[in-house]
Amino acid sequence: MKELTKAEEQVMLILWEMGEALVKDILERMPEPKPAYNTVSTVVRVLEGKGFVDHKAIGNTHIYFPVVSEAKYKHFAFDKVMNNYFENSYESLVSFLVKEKNLNPGELDELIRLAEQLKNTR
Repeated sequence: MKELTKAEEQVMLILWEMGEALVKDILERMPEPKPAYNTVSTVVRVLEGKGFVDHKAIGNTHIYFPVVSEAKYKHFAFDKVMNNYFENSYESLVSFLVKEKNLNPGELDELIRLAEQLKNTR
């Protein structure tokens, strides 16, 4: 799987939410300042080339839909972050969250609870 650019990710988030859409529907959901229609169309075609999106043709109209699920891409992106920034160490990740994101005691308790729950299921 390939990594998405910021523009590609923005389009995919919209497609994952909508399920399927015309380019104009995607454009309508984009924040201001909106890109040009042709820009969004190009991004969608690039996503299709990368295997993230497919389309069904109805006359001259193309309805685009995601082929790669949001969950599958999240897993890929998370693994990349873990490998590149945390040396595949969950301890490093949790340490970062605790130190850099100023987790409150309730959030820390929830992390511990989830870790214990996961430990007990394995």
